[in-house]
Amino acid sequence: MPKFLRVGLHQSNVSGYTSKAWCVRRVGSAVFLKWGAVEVQGAGNGRKVYWSRLPQEKTIRCRTAKRAQDYTKSAIAKRRSHDYEPLSGTIATRRKSAGADLKQTLATILVVDIVGSTAKAARLGDARWTKVVGLYYAAVRKELKASRGKEVVTTGDGVLATFKLPAAGINCATAIQKAVRTLGLDIRVGLHAGEYTISGGEMVGLAFHIGTRVAAKARAGEVLVSSAVKDLLAAQSQIRLRDHGSHQLKGVPARWRLYRVET
Repeated sequence: MPKFLRVGLHQSNVSGYTSKAWCVRRVGSAVFLKWGAVEVQGAGNGRKVYWSRLPQEKTIRCRTAKRAQDYTKSAIAKRRSHDYEPLSGTIATRRKSAGADLKQTLATILVVDIVGSTAKAARLGDARWTKVVGLYYAAVRKELKASRGKEVVTTGDGVLATFKLPAAGINCATAIQKAVRTLGLDIRVGLHAGEYTISGGEMVGLAFHIGTRVAAKARAGEVLVSSAVKDLLAAQSQIRLRDHGSHQLKGVPARWRLYRVET
């Protein structure tokens, strides 16, 4: 099964980052696809790639072997033009020991997403859009490093990261906004503070879903935070927040009061 790793800024010699992998296999007239977030450990020949969570899978029925072959060739060519590199070896699933302790952590969760990415990609074309997205990820990761944020996973053209302090997360969000404006991109950002569980190297918890829903409520150029983030801000913080009203977050119990960061 051909496998491909999305390397972004060609991080083949870097260890400890998250990315995305994509696999394809053809059997007769059927094409089997598998994709999802991965964690990369080690570098060079010693590099190991692990699924961060169970990958998504899809089967394409092409009716004839020729159509399936053409579909597979086209899909592989498309991935190679989107900063994917061929990946040798297997993508492993981390084994969880039965007696592994669950570690619960409180963090501020930041979710960044490009607004209107599909329309921009269509307007710019694959080559230019791939370059812009590469610069976008570089800008996001530069600000995460400066603010001591921890990247958890990339999702399409989005990034999810965690911070120990809410002020650090908010300051990073506004810095990312300024950095990507020069690329002609509009982003939306959401922040939420809550507990998540680390089990077998994976981060799980409702807090991540709430952070994503908060980001979905933001318009282009907005940074929205939940009431949980506001409550954790130090009294002497210079960050200005404006009440954005009470909202029902999709799939999340109760209503949440959100606040817009004023810059």
